[in-house]
Amino acid sequence: MRVRAAVLVVVIAGAGLGCREVQAPGSGEAGKAARSAAQRGLAALLDTEWEWRLRENPQFATTVGDHRYDDQLSKESIADQTRRAADTQRFLDDAGNIARAQLPGPELITLDMFRAELEDRLAAFKFREYLLPINADSGFHSSFALMPQTLRLETTRDYDNYLARLRAFPRYMDEHIARMREGLKAGITVPQVALAGADTAVGPLMPTDPTASPLYAPFRSVPVTFPAEERTRLESSARTAIADAVTPAYAKFRAFLTTEYIPGARTTIAASALPDGAAFYQQLVKRFTTLPLTPEQVHATGLAEVARIRAEMEGVMRSTGFTGDFAAFLTMLRTDPRFYPKTGEQLLKEGSWIAKRMDAKLPSLFGRLPRQPYGVAPVPAYLAPKYTAGRYNGNPQDGTEPGYYWLNTFALDTRPLYNLEALTLHEAVPGHHLQIALANEAGDVAKFRRYSYISAFGEGWGLYSEWLGLEAGFYTDPYSNFGRLTYAMWRAARLVVDTGMHVKGWTRQQSIEYLSSNTALSLHECTTETDRYISWPGQALSYKIGELKIRQLRARAEKALGPKFDRRRFHDAVLANGSVPLPVLEHQIDAFIKRESAR
Repeated sequence: MRVRAAVLVVVIAGAGLGCREVQAPGSGEAGKAARSAAQRGLAALLDTEWEWRLRENPQFATTVGDHRYDDQLSKESIADQTRRAADTQRFLDDAGNIARAQLPGPELITLDMFRAELEDRLAAFKFREYLLPINADSGFHSSFALMPQTLRLETTRDYDNYLARLRAFPRYMDEHIARMREGLKAGITVPQVALAGADTAVGPLMPTDPTASPLYAPFRSVPVTFPAEERTRLESSARTAIADAVTPAYAKFRAFLTTEYIPGARTTIAASALPDGAAFYQQLVKRFTTLPLTPEQVHATGLAEVARIRAEMEGVMRSTGFTGDFAAFLTMLRTDPRFYPKTGEQLLKEGSWIAKRMDAKLPSLFGRLPRQPYGVAPVPAYLAPKYTAGRYNGNPQDGTEPGYYWLNTFALDTRPLYNLEALTLHEAVPGHHLQIALANEAGDVAKFRRYSYISAFGEGWGLYSEWLGLEAGFYTDPYSNFGRLTYAMWRAARLVVDTGMHVKGWTRQQSIEYLSSNTALSLHECTTETDRYISWPGQALSYKIGELKIRQLRARAEKALGPKFDRRRFHDAVLANGSVPLPVLEHQIDAFIKRESAR
């Protein structure tokens, strides 16, 4: 899973996207003039909205290499959310005035994706998602602490800009707290049960020694080429900014969580229990799958996949020579120390070795590879206790720094090595790093598309990448293969438990027990994952729905092309246009089949 960044909502929904080949009508000078007018209008609108997007979110601007706003933080008040919604509506109205019939196919797809993004942004405002700026394991407060990873500080001005952001943090914090207070009044909060420990997790972000703050990290490596007095000034200013602005703001937030938010948070867990909750969850299903599915259809798909994968898991279990039943096998996997790393360093080394082995396989799987490298690092300590086993952190998006595959070294007795091949292939390569780096390096698509992340595509690709490991020679050990299957089962079970909790009345404990009885995830992971689904409804649907679509499209291409099928060219076609809704991906692959058939 990609790290969830605190940026403007950049998500795609809507299955009714223009995903057909479109021939521009008309001929002669009049037709050409009309077409170019529509194209110019679209380009101008995209440029205007992009500039607006950068102004509205300076942190995002920095990550994509635009440094005009490096001394600013986004404005986050409720009034700012209302203003942004009005601006978004104007952009949508302008998009509706563009002559669709006069756009060539690729630009029509761009227009439809742009409109879908704007519509989803407005839906998020309608359901007041801005009142929910945190979830079970992260939020705006933890994203701020990661800011040094998005910065490239080379001049004294760069450092002074960063200091300005640190000094602006109290205002940024106050605006978020005000939104969360409004959420308490409106009954729109993160469920209380998912917030256990959220207040204590803020502690590492507010150490008594400002130099121990993660936000001080850039000042430990101020360039020696700076004059000595400048280095001294910057280091002193950083200590002061953290002590006088950042730490008090975090202290205020922790007190707010402890005394107001957690005690006052809702005791229900279902998204459907929120105001207009049934419609809200249906919108989330649409957003995170990009398909016209109902929660009931998603639930049924999950049950079918769970049954299919369970049969395969039992076959692998028998191949190990284990004579007990399935539950006993899971207990053995969770308790036998041979399956767990003894140190965090061992876990990081094992993950790195798997990643490097896959690096060598990539040329046989892809025709186009990204330039941006990646590293392997532990999940920051202040995030680790409630964080997932691993995630990809691709910042900054301008390619000036590497991406990172994070591994969670907290509670090593809950980090089984038999899952590590599947996890690494999903988060690093050929999964999120390869997919996101290629999208960031695409120079011939609209900027909003280059930096958007459509969960059904991205997480579907990640899960497909786990399966692709079979073709690349991974999972030769039966326990590792069982780990692959337990990850596949985990994503299938998500379809069941997410819809179960949010529309079918399931309890938190039902979800934990369903995950623990069907997967080899540790009990700790079953609990933290359940809390994630409770506090981030719908997102967990992306993985399996996206993977099923990609594998369906591959099967279609293999059947249509026969011996002409080339998996390298197929994968390049899937990733060619960055993150796209699944109906658009289907259009891409149908066009790929036509091209390949004619070769």
